[in-house]
Amino acid sequence: MNLLRGLARMILKLLGWKLLDLSQRPAKAVVIAYPHTSNWDFPVTLLALAALPYGAQWVAKDTLFRGILGPIMRALGGVAVNRRERTGFVERVAEEFRERDEFHLIIATEGTRRLQAGWKSGFYRIALAAGVPVIMATVDYGKREVGLLGSIQLSGDEAADMAAIAACYEGRTGYHHENASPIRLL
Repeated sequence: MNLLRGLARMILKLLGWKLLDLSQRPAKAVVIAYPHTSNWDFPVTLLALAALPYGAQWVAKDTLFRGILGPIMRALGGVAVNRRERTGFVERVAEEFRERDEFHLIIATEGTRRLQAGWKSGFYRIALAAGVPVIMATVDYGKREVGLLGSIQLSGDEAADMAAIAACYEGRTGYHHENASPIRLL
């Protein structure tokens, strides 16, 4: 176990967090993060990524990549997305999955920390287009658990797939639990 991994595990333990992982991770997957209700989700997630270790990349709004933060965010695994207009992001990421032997991309399904009517559908469309499974990940403040919960190969039956995802997240709570969006696609 390398120094960074050990340090990250120690910090999580000292903060009272239990680390969750899958017994076997697929080589490629879209990783969905839910609930996302606080800025604290980011540092806890970075600690979990280091502790597992898990070389996943993650998506964030492009405004976080401006100025001096840009190189830092990219070095931490960030991928910028412009949420204000259509840019072909889904197609570009699906192609990235097809070209790589191993690739995991974390997406906060709600697209924001505020309460929404449901989830953005990008993760679903990417996973279907690329033919890769979806891994459910969480930062659960109620249980003080962080990490990977399970995986599902999407069938294309949106209602059935979302029901299976919702079952995996049953009882999981965010920092501001009242801001957790309902588990349904917009």
